[in-house]
Amino acid sequence: MKVNEPILRVENITKEFPGVKALNEISLQLEGGVATAIIGENGAGKSTLMKILSGVYNIYEGEIYYKNELVHFQNTTEAQQKGVAIIHQELNLIPNLTISENVFLGREPLTSLGIIDYPLMRKNTAKLLERMKLQVDPDTPIFKLKVGEQQLVEITKALSLNPEVIIMDEPTSAISENEVEVLFEIIKDLKAEGKAIVYISHKLDELFKITEKYVVLRDGKFIESGEINATTEDELIHKMVGREIIISRESFQCNKKECLLSVKNLSLKNLLVRDNYLLKEVNFELFKGEVLGLFGLMGAGRTELMEVLFGLYSSRISGEVYIKGQLHQIKSPRDAMDKGLALVPENRKEDGLVLGFNITKNTSLTVLDQVSSAGFLRKKKDNDLATKYMESLKIKASSPNQIVEKLSGGNQQKVVLAKWFATHPEILMLDEPTRGIDINAKNEIYKLVRKQSQNGLGVIFVSSELPEILAVCDRVLVMAEGRITANIEVTKETSENQILKAAIPKIIKNDNA
Repeated sequence: MKVNEPILRVENITKEFPGVKALNEISLQLEGGVATAIIGENGAGKSTLMKILSGVYNIYEGEIYYKNELVHFQNTTEAQQKGVAIIHQELNLIPNLTISENVFLGREPLTSLGIIDYPLMRKNTAKLLERMKLQVDPDTPIFKLKVGEQQLVEITKALSLNPEVIIMDEPTSAISENEVEVLFEIIKDLKAEGKAIVYISHKLDELFKITEKYVVLRDGKFIESGEINATTEDELIHKMVGREIIISRESFQCNKKECLLSVKNLSLKNLLVRDNYLLKEVNFELFKGEVLGLFGLMGAGRTELMEVLFGLYSSRISGEVYIKGQLHQIKSPRDAMDKGLALVPENRKEDGLVLGFNITKNTSLTVLDQVSSAGFLRKKKDNDLATKYMESLKIKASSPNQIVEKLSGGNQQKVVLAKWFATHPEILMLDEPTRGIDINAKNEIYKLVRKQSQNGLGVIFVSSELPEILAVCDRVLVMAEGRITANIEVTKETSENQILKAAIPKIIKNDNA
């Protein structure tokens, strides 16, 4: 296929779910050698359209043409055989299988005897991982990988198909800056080979680095398309939401007289490596009404720190945790909740939600005692609670009875937030709370976090995005290799470089030399 020739074309695609028209007569085309950004708010229809193009959804109105041939993919296998592959925003890996087993699932190489050729499968996987610069053994089970590493395996799996059309749905949402650069180099190579790339990301700065064209969707409708270099971030935001969105640093006041949480010499042993620590002598304080940012590169120990504070790994930790001046041993998540802590986890799909439950059931999971009496669930209380948070968090759904699995990634994240806000915690830990959320929804969450902090809540805000750390936090702790390497007051003069420098292990080693 020649560069700039249409590989895939869709005409008047319409998709309805009960009570919701997710797509309304969408038309666009994808060209060889071109990366096209599909942008829009959560709920705009981006992921729904991509699932149709990749065979996940086979019931819809409209037509799809692949290399001028009318096609109607019945499943993802048919789409892959034609040459269309998707890298999902939500990971679709099997935790107990190895990397190589996941990459070649359903198309394993066979020996002459008809049995799986594991050595060849491992060899091919190793080559693909080397291209991704992911230094892990192909025999590693998926559950032993961090979310970011799993995301890279998801990308590896798609590329192993050698597709003509590659759909990337938030591919950089959980990977480090170095890994993003590797991915961008791969995308450039794929474009040079004449592949058509669909790139979906809420990180608008990425679009200007890697894409040539854009398509804007809003409320399931086509709004506009054009050349990416002929527009600006502000213009794209306006096209996405139909109004201007301004995220700015405000003046906040935190009462540092009342310490909610004090951590002293907290260490976490590495279960896999003897005499090694995932966290080493971590010390910090969180004050009432403070939003404390936590920044670090992948593997820095941010998620492990949140999990330790929430009662995981209690047998492998040392150090002291004080809540409101009282020494506590937090041995389980239930114990942490009883002490006023809440954790919005990094991986909402596996750790934050029951995808088969509706919004109501997910929201009340943490507060069943509030919506029941005498051992019986009170449906009105249950529904009222979900409706309250649907309104306050602006969750886009047909009703509280909508199954969470059917929601967009951003709205799923809002349901996780609702579940924990319902517990009325005193200390709220947010691990990548805006991952996969559009800029308007991010702004809403920033305002909500600030409002909660002004009411006295102490917030730990873990993020890989420095602009939002600077926009929402009073102070930022920087981590590298399991240690706190900097404690920085956030002001209008605080720079991203200042924070990033403290997060790079190489610089830390040189400074200590």
